[in-house]
Amino acid sequence: MENTPSTILRFMNVIFWVLFIGLCIKTGAILVSFAVSLFVNAEGAKDLYQGLDLSQLYHFNRSLYIQTVSLFIALTGLKAYIAYLVVKVFLKFKLARPFSKQLVALFSQVSYYAVGAGIIALIASGHSKYVLKKGIAIPLHWGSEEILFFAGVIYILTLIFKKGAELQAENDLTV
Repeated sequence: MENTPSTILRFMNVIFWVLFIGLCIKTGAILVSFAVSLFVNAEGAKDLYQGLDLSQLYHFNRSLYIQTVSLFIALTGLKAYIAYLVVKVFLKFKLARPFSKQLVALFSQVSYYAVGAGIIALIASGHSKYVLKKGIAIPLHWGSEEILFFAGVIYILTLIFKKGAELQAENDLTV
């Protein structure tokens, strides 16, 4: 029978591939329906993505609509890219030698992009509050707090992996 951690890692790799593909599809679908709502048929704003209705915002102020959807596309695109980086982490990760400079670099990228996604989510949340003051509710939860928490956790893991890579390299030199 195979080692349980290896099985779990393979399973998680599959999960992140599915997540990455799903987020790419979501970003693409939002992008296409956004383009359709702008250039082909304004009724496309009624069902932008899985029932997301921003038609009231579209008719109120097209500029605010473009800003809102652009933030949504940027956020989902960054989430997809973060999922892609995590897939790359699984491809580079070896259980026998878990610490490497390549993994540290990937973890650093994930934490930086997660901070970027958190900042975009904070901006989008503020934008939603501004639009709400105008009388239009945006039915989106941006999740800025969760994303920034995730970025902090990944940054701590990056520091741990960096120290582990240094110790592993030092250990290789002494043996």
